[in-house]
Order: sequence, then C-alpha cells, then structure tokens
Amino acid sequence: MFNTLHNMFMLQYTELWNAVDPVAERIRALGHPAPGSYAQFGTLASVPDAPATPLKALEMVHILVEGHEAVARTARKLFPLANQADDQPTADLLTQRLTVHEQTAWMLRSLLEE
Repeated sequence: MFNTLHNMFMLQYTELWNAVDPVAERIRALGHPAPGSYAQFGTLASVPDAPATPLKALEMVHILVEGHEAVARTARKLFPLANQADDQPTADLLTQRLTVHEQTAWMLRSLLEE
C-alpha cells in the first residue's frame, strides 16, 4: 500500500496547502490578522497532532479520517455565524472546505472497511 498511500497523502497535503491562502485572505478581508507561523497554527488547531511514534498505514488513514471529520464538524458549526452576519463569501468558503473534507473522509473510510 506504500505507493498508493504515499500518492494519496501527497494529494491531500497539496490540497490543504493550496487551501491556506484563500482562508488567510478571507480572514484578512474580514479585518483580522491571519496566523502565519507553525506556533500560531498549533495554538489555534482543533485537530490533535499525530503521535510521534511510527504508525502503521491504516493507523495513519484512521487519524486522517478523524481529522477530516473534525474539520467538517467545525465548518458546519460556523454556518449559522456566517448566515447571521450575512457573510456569503465566508459561507461559500465554508461550503468549499466542507465538500473537500467530507469527501476525503468518505474516501479514507472506504480504505478502512473490511
């Protein structure tokens, strides 16, 4: 599974890396400073860091599923705030991120099915 998972992880990493800029731009457009350091990201993170010990392939997949599901739950909780503020650009960004995270979690869960 190494090559398959390696390629899948690379696609996820690239997708998440490319999502950082639109999220940061939205934060700035709302008049707030966007976090920019690993230390800042760490203090704001709601998804726990992966264990430092070596993991088996399916353990990594399970951790990713949990992370994507947590991000999807957070995005869903933000919709009422965006709607209350009449903030369609933020709601649109949430929809885009929610789509990615729910679809990725579903694909990853399919790898864990026996």
